[in-house]
Amino acid sequence: AAAGTLLKSLQERPLKSVLQSLGYGDGANGDVDGRKKNLFVAEFPGDVSASQVSTLREEVTAIIRTSKPGDEALVVLQSGGGTVTGYGLAAAQLARFKQAGMKLTICVEQVAASGGYMMACVADRIVASPFAVLGSIGVISDVPNFYHRLKDEGIEFQTITAGKYKRTVTPTKKITNEDVKKSKEDVEDILKLFKTFVHGNRPQLDIDSVATGE
Repeated sequence: AAAGTLLKSLQERPLKSVLQSLGYGDGANGDVDGRKKNLFVAEFPGDVSASQVSTLREEVTAIIRTSKPGDEALVVLQSGGGTVTGYGLAAAQLARFKQAGMKLTICVEQVAASGGYMMACVADRIVASPFAVLGSIGVISDVPNFYHRLKDEGIEFQTITAGKYKRTVTPTKKITNEDVKKSKEDVEDILKLFKTFVHGNRPQLDIDSVATGE
């Protein structure tokens, strides 16, 4: 396969051995049915909102349309996780490789945590550097609350809602035990979805023992 700029850069990094094991690089022929197979390489340096997902979607589409039987994809993933919606969509983009019959390798040089691991678990193979961090499988929700400070300053913040749980834990309202209980239930529901997704891609895992947020 012709080496692009990213592929060439990987050959100078610890991932070189990964490329060779996939049939690329020095001393590897990478033949499939008498032709050179292609390895499509992409990077995902994810931020908290997974804002790179639009680019990833376009790359996945281009790779699938260009690929031939036997070709593979490799994604260099770097992410500490972030929003549920953003990383759920990013993981769904990687799942398209599997649906198209392409083998996918995820390489983690530093971190693939939380939403980053949600993406990584889609792969046929995960390759990580010795001190890379993978996981955790957990959900967190942080909301600062300024209600008492606003009250001390004589500021009253009013929000008009319809629906019992339209607003629960917010920065400006007085938080009740019922609000906290409902927010906790919502977070637990998201964790169940996360665990189901991981277990679907890694059925050999004892999901309850590893999905502890660690």
